[in-house]
Amino acid sequence: MFIRLASKLQKDSIVDGEGIRAVIWTQGCPHKCPGCHNPGTHDYNGGFLEDVEDLKKEINTLDDEVGVTFSGGDPFEQPEACFELAKYIHSIGLNVWCYTGYTYEQLLKKKEKNSAISNFLSEIDILVDGRFVMKLKSYEIKFRGSKNQRIIKVPESLKSGKVVIYDCDEKKKKESKKKEIYI
Repeated sequence: MFIRLASKLQKDSIVDGEGIRAVIWTQGCPHKCPGCHNPGTHDYNGGFLEDVEDLKKEINTLDDEVGVTFSGGDPFEQPEACFELAKYIHSIGLNVWCYTGYTYEQLLKKKEKNSAISNFLSEIDILVDGRFVMKLKSYEIKFRGSKNQRIIKVPESLKSGKVVIYDCDEKKKKESKKKEIYI
């Protein structure tokens, strides 16, 4: 199985999700959001093909990363290959984030017709959903480009049947409260 990529596996990212991460930059995107910071990933014929097994071997070389982020392009344009990779990433103990221009609700509708989308979605821990909207662009929000985009806890959302938002500052708040108690 092959996946079309925009670039080689990026290591040591600190902006594509929490912690030090690797990023898989997929090629091909239907959204073509004005102001997109990766317009070179839109063309479905751009980039290059990579064997999924070779990419797994490269993922095995990661040292300090806590997880892998799928971005692009739109990873949901290649759900079969992304599912295989995400399943493998989980099997070696790393977490999975994914950026998509689709909303979570759109993906739920799409998964009814395409089991590969359902499979891939089931292997994502955190989903950043929604198109980038230039007039909602903000440098004040974490891990998103525009304020309409949501950071979603996918397993909890699938289980509850409703969108469960992930608060990036929640862990810091809990750690801060623990410190206050012990001081």
